[in-house]
Amino acid sequence: MRVRAWLLFLWATASFGVCFFARDLDQVVAGWPLNFWLAAQGGVLVFIGIVMAYAWYMNRAEAGLPPAGGEAAGEGGDGVPR
Repeated sequence: MRVRAWLLFLWATASFGVCFFARDLDQVVAGWPLNFWLAAQGGVLVFIGIVMAYAWYMNRAEAGLPPAGGEAAGEGGDGVPR
C-alpha cells in the first residue's frame, strides 16, 4: 500500500507540481519554451517510469505468493484433481 501511495504522490507532483513552477522557466530551447518541453516530454517519461516501477514491484511481490489454482485443495499444478 505504501508503494502505491508514493507512486501516486510522484504522479501528482509530476502532473501538478511542474505547472506551478513552469512560469519561472522562461528559457527557449530549439525554438520552444522550456516549460512547454518539460510538460510535454518530461511528464510522459515520468508516467512511463511510474508504470514500470509499479510493474516491477508487483512482479516481485507476486513471486513470493503461492500459485493460484487450488494446489492446497489436492489439485496438481495442471488443475487436475488427484
